Amino acid sequence: MFESTSELRFAVLIDADNVSEKYIKVILDEISNAGVATYKRIYGDWTSPRLASWKSCLLDHSIIPMQQYSYTYGKNATDSAMIIDAMDILYSGTVDGFAIVSSDSDFTRLVARLRESGMVVIGMGEQKTPKPFISACNQFKYLDLLYARQQLEEADDAGDSREDDVSAPVGKPAPRRRRRRPGDAGGSASEPSNCACDEAEDEIEGEVAFGEMSRADKRRHLRAIRCAINAVIDSFGDEDGWISLGLLGDQLGKRLPDFDVRNYGYKRLRPFLKSLGVYEFDEPAGEQGKRQINLRQRDL
Repeated sequence: MFESTSELRFAVLIDADNVSEKYIKVILDEISNAGVATYKRIYGDWTSPRLASWKSCLLDHSIIPMQQYSYTYGKNATDSAMIIDAMDILYSGTVDGFAIVSSDSDFTRLVARLRESGMVVIGMGEQKTPKPFISACNQFKYLDLLYARQQLEEADDAGDSREDDVSAPVGKPAPRRRRRRPGDAGGSASEPSNCACDEAEDEIEGEVAFGEMSRADKRRHLRAIRCAINAVIDSFGDEDGWISLGLLGDQLGKRLPDFDVRNYGYKRLRPFLKSLGVYEFDEPAGEQGKRQINLRQRDL
């Protein structure tokens, strides 16, 4: 993920015809992780009853609605309005990047043009988003998976609050519910976890269950991730095959724009990689007590 310390300025452009209002918190949270939203605009025909659910949401989050009438049935004038505004903002020189929020592949060429001008582009959409649009972005966020994760965390928080209200015997901590991992029954990873100690450590890290990704998609994504990890290790590892976790994470983001460990139920890269069960880790103490985590492919 991009460092927020540089305060990158983003223009957030939302296709209301293609995105549900329930995702607004996820959208704005993801932009906050990357920088600051200096433009927040949403495009659609606001005379249409279909967009009525967006109206209160726009007021709460100070998002400017941009009116675009549908001149002809079957033609998407909203896309054209977003593209024109994006180019105007680009030439204004007031932003460092764009967040294009849509599941529509029509924005693929726009994203490519913005990146040609040195812009950071974060795409956001559902899993139905076509691959060309995803590949064109620096990063791509699956809104439906992140929303499912958010809902699960809120449900867990509500459950924890109810447990706190119930008196428990002194000296006995409340039992902790174990959340499902990709390698568990019902999960999709083809490899199990390394060992029981990894499961305990990962639970402390706070992993959550998969979102609504299909079984076939989970297998396909995990296979692509392993191939990308192995390619990075081959290119950047030392003569013994070791590579630092930080370097691996940076390179994965460049090779797989839609890679995000939260899609697979984790908050950190290390527990996710351990769950794959095919890598060994070395965690020596670095300078000033800092840990430098390294990993390589395990000999099978």
